[in-house]
Amino acid sequence: MTVSTPDGSPSTVPPPVERLAAGFVHCLRTGGLVVPVGMTLRFTEALDAVGLDDGNDVYWAGRATLVSRPEDIAMYDAMFLAFFHKNGVGFKVRFEDEPDTTSVATDDGDDSGENDGSDDVEALRYSASETLGEKDFAEFTKAELAEAQSVMSKMRLHPSQRRSRRRTPNRRGDRQDLRRTVQAAMRTAGEPLGLRRTSAGKKTRRLVLLLDVSGSMEPYARVLIRFAHAAVVGRGRVEVFGLGTRLTRMTRQLASHDVDEAIAAAAEEVVDWSGGTRLGEAIGRFNDEWGVRGMARGAIVVVLSDGWDRGDPEQMSTEMERLQRTAHKVIWVNPLKASPGYEPIARGMAAAMPHIDLFLEGHCLDSLSTLADSIGA
Repeated sequence: MTVSTPDGSPSTVPPPVERLAAGFVHCLRTGGLVVPVGMTLRFTEALDAVGLDDGNDVYWAGRATLVSRPEDIAMYDAMFLAFFHKNGVGFKVRFEDEPDTTSVATDDGDDSGENDGSDDVEALRYSASETLGEKDFAEFTKAELAEAQSVMSKMRLHPSQRRSRRRTPNRRGDRQDLRRTVQAAMRTAGEPLGLRRTSAGKKTRRLVLLLDVSGSMEPYARVLIRFAHAAVVGRGRVEVFGLGTRLTRMTRQLASHDVDEAIAAAAEEVVDWSGGTRLGEAIGRFNDEWGVRGMARGAIVVVLSDGWDRGDPEQMSTEMERLQRTAHKVIWVNPLKASPGYEPIARGMAAAMPHIDLFLEGHCLDSLSTLADSIGA
């Protein structure tokens, strides 16, 4: 970022930490690295701690928080050089073969140990008491997935209700029910002792979940499909579709009460799991074959996606507009929204934003709890 000094000469100043972190993470994701929201938050905290004055500190802050596999180091190095050279942060990047010796301690252990007196030893601490509700889905272990399934199964989704054509008996109803009045009179020698009334009935709105199963969503889809399973098993009027390079209906596969069996059946049905994504095309097919024909009419439609789309943005905008006109409410849940400095600038996400009623995070259990409340609002 280049600005002018009081004497008129150009000067380079570092951009805000959150904006810089968001831009670099976006660059890494563009290059193909999977960077969960939790890693982005830790990277931001690391930059706050080390500052932006020394390129070596910035490099290792990102290397320690954003890279989880050895095979990703080469990609990280290339993106680091390209991004920080382009943005002119104000330091010269210098790499070392090994970082300074680092010891890791937890808050739960005994802190009586001391180092050997070397000034190069730094102690990094983490808290082992992090709650599962705020933990990023991409970092869940198998045990945590099982615990999350138990939590999601207790989330009761109660979509809002709408007026039904079917009328129900009501003593204070706005219409007289002649049939029931006559039936009651037959039990009293034909004398109508009271008028029966009816009022407009209520019907729970249908819930439609459109889950992005592309490669960029894989760390989150493995948890969100469990949320979809809990919704299908917990109540009747729920439909689930997988969005990838094609549209796949998964409702029948997720109806099994055995979660592992249900997810295995759904994964077998979705042939393009962890593949590419053409969101606009898939949503268009949903509109044509299911939504406009009745499934989405008056329904609450939830799209669970990061918004990365290889298709035409114009098609995405057109199909989202059709979906919004048909549905009662369109909610978009994006796991990346929790990232510091996030802006919906991906082509698909930017095209969809004008046609969304509610834009929510979806990276942790707490965010799904917020989604459940919004569905019933």
